[in-house]
Amino acid sequence: MVVSVWWGHLKLKVVKLLPLVFPLAFFVLSHFLSDLISTTTPSLFHRYSLSTLEFQLSTPKSAKRPLPPSSLVMNAREPKFVRFEDWKSESSFSIEREDSVTDGNHKRRPSVTAVLKSIGRRLENGSEKMKNLRRASAVHPVSDGQKKLPPRKKILDPQGPILQKWNKIFVITCVMAVSVDPLFFYIPVIREKEKCLDLDGALQITASVLRTFFDLFYILRIIFQFKTGFIAPPSRVFGRGELIDDPVAIVKRYLTSHFIVDILSIIPLPQVIVLAINPNLKTSDPFVAKDLLKYSVLIQYVPRLWRIYPLFKEVTRTSGILTETAWAGAAFNLFLYMLASHIVGANWYMLSIESELRCWRRELKKASLFRQKYMSCTERDPHVLPTLNRTCSLVDPENIKDTNTFNFGIFFDALDSGVVQSTTDFPQKFFYCFWWGLRNLSSLGQNLKTSTYVSEIAFAIFIAIFGLVLFSLLIGNMQKYLQSTTVREEEMRVKRQDAEQWMSHRMLPDNLKERIRRYEQYQWQENRGVEEETLIRNLPKDLRRDIKRHLCLALVKKVPMFEKMDEQLLDAMCDRLKPVLYTEKSHIVREGDPVDEMLFIMRGKVSTMTTNGGRTGFFNALLLQAGDFCGEELLTWALDPNSSSNLPISTRTVETISEVEAFALMADDLKFVASQFRRLHSKQLQHAFRFYSSQWKTWAACFIQAAWRRYWKRKTERSLREAEDQLQDAFANEDGSSLSLGATIYASRFAANALRNLRENSRHNRMQQRLLPLLPPKPAEPDFTAQKH
Repeated sequence: MVVSVWWGHLKLKVVKLLPLVFPLAFFVLSHFLSDLISTTTPSLFHRYSLSTLEFQLSTPKSAKRPLPPSSLVMNAREPKFVRFEDWKSESSFSIEREDSVTDGNHKRRPSVTAVLKSIGRRLENGSEKMKNLRRASAVHPVSDGQKKLPPRKKILDPQGPILQKWNKIFVITCVMAVSVDPLFFYIPVIREKEKCLDLDGALQITASVLRTFFDLFYILRIIFQFKTGFIAPPSRVFGRGELIDDPVAIVKRYLTSHFIVDILSIIPLPQVIVLAINPNLKTSDPFVAKDLLKYSVLIQYVPRLWRIYPLFKEVTRTSGILTETAWAGAAFNLFLYMLASHIVGANWYMLSIESELRCWRRELKKASLFRQKYMSCTERDPHVLPTLNRTCSLVDPENIKDTNTFNFGIFFDALDSGVVQSTTDFPQKFFYCFWWGLRNLSSLGQNLKTSTYVSEIAFAIFIAIFGLVLFSLLIGNMQKYLQSTTVREEEMRVKRQDAEQWMSHRMLPDNLKERIRRYEQYQWQENRGVEEETLIRNLPKDLRRDIKRHLCLALVKKVPMFEKMDEQLLDAMCDRLKPVLYTEKSHIVREGDPVDEMLFIMRGKVSTMTTNGGRTGFFNALLLQAGDFCGEELLTWALDPNSSSNLPISTRTVETISEVEAFALMADDLKFVASQFRRLHSKQLQHAFRFYSSQWKTWAACFIQAAWRRYWKRKTERSLREAEDQLQDAFANEDGSSLSLGATIYASRFAANALRNLRENSRHNRMQQRLLPLLPPKPAEPDFTAQKH
């Protein structure tokens, strides 16, 4: 009991407050328009006070006779000041003075008509003042020193990110607003026991509050339109076009385009009918309120739907898309289809009630008892209820045999299920009608069995055509959005199928087929089918540099050769680097082939080997990992300003041990970097290049081996000379006639050592003669001494 009393008080308060919401909104909008008109006129004001507005002209200060605006045009040379009449007394907007109606000692609330009249008077006064100011400015031009324009208000860019976000919000709120309007069709209900028409009071308040809430977004949209610039059509021939930010041009363009439609969209006709007209007509005739409600919603539905499409086109034109993801786009299209089902279900509910009322009217006219007030729940005739119970009983259209029995046609399900009755909860009737609309839109109305009533047949035809169009659009859009999520996978599948057919047609061996499959698989795992080079190539230069810097800089700095380079040179290197992928057991370059790229390894392992031109007995192999590089012959060629166009020849064979991800610097790109940035010619780079170059490492190892052999040979020769000197000294110290035992032993040892050394030297000389020609030549020195230019 307490809850019902509280709910009754709440409804009374809401009913009293809601009629003031839209007059207040119109009041705010009128103030905004007036301020906009005042700011768009040329500023001729020199001094401003609360009671007067006056502007100073270029005449001498002695003339100070004030004149009204009408005399300003006729007598242009005499006055210095033109004093307007009191602004407050002429055009101040007072609700109490103009819009309130006094009835004795009590004041009534301002009506909608009074508010609209006051808005019209205010706009007329503003336009007259604007015309007077323009005439005055045409007769008395103000000097540049005295002309002070007010600060122009901020104009929104229609292609800016802020307005794009708001436009998406407006699209969603417009769609939600048109989904709220059909709720007014559920307000009429049937009291089955009394056989009368009634109105759902709780639903009236709920629908009015929801519609008022979404109409506030319409008003906000109108305000945004007065502050949004536009692109001049003649300037669209190049680029984005020229933004027009003149407030006068913006207002003129909007007032002549969509302003009338927007105003018609936010007129609160259903709220006024529900909260202002219905309380007065409920005791006499609810049929008038029902018809007004139906026609007002249907008439306003046209401008409210009309504004969604231009707003949707504006969003897609500025940002390209409405939803960021494909699933969101599919869900949005599915929601539009659900919205159409909701609209059809609400109309079916309203037409079902009218079908039963039509039956009542026909039977009461036959019985000569028809009075329209008898069908309301306020005034009843005792003979009406028995007559209606006897003649307007529900009969399945398939079981009708008597032609006098009323055929409810496609509305039989609504009446038989009881969804139109006042005792049915709103969620039950809403979801039942929604399901009926969704089912018949999806089936194109094939199961509808109509009566001979023309309006019913027209409604069934509308469902069939509307369902066909919507279902086709839904299937097409859903297919488009859902296919966009798997377009890369489909392209990869077709590409693999083409590769398999080509390999089978060319009869490639199985091992080669497997390598091709592995490469395609690795490439898919790396970039998911996105052509990175094509994507990056179409971007501006600064974006390409930043993207390459983000992707490559950290990895390039891992190469020790690039640690000492400055940022500008690293940016140039990153801009020219290209990511490459090699599968296992792939030959990057073979010994003797031209070197067309310098490779910097990021991940994986690479084996590099050389046979010094294929000579017998020479083999050298190195293991390269992340941070190493190969193809250094190309750097020597690029740093040489006198190098020919012929690419250098590789001295090593480079083969991958595992999957390798690397950055490749092509010959032309390296030549460009070397020619543009002569800071490459530095001693630090020379030392780093020699230290990490596999070619220099191989040559250094062979050179050390040769130096060691020369050192060992010199050491052996020196020891032999020392032993020979000791023997000569021993012979000199002994008597010439007889040798001592010690000298004899020493001589025998010397002879044995000399013979052994002679044999070893002969064998070593033969090996050295065979190995010395196999020593690889010294790598060419890069021209690190080139002058800067």
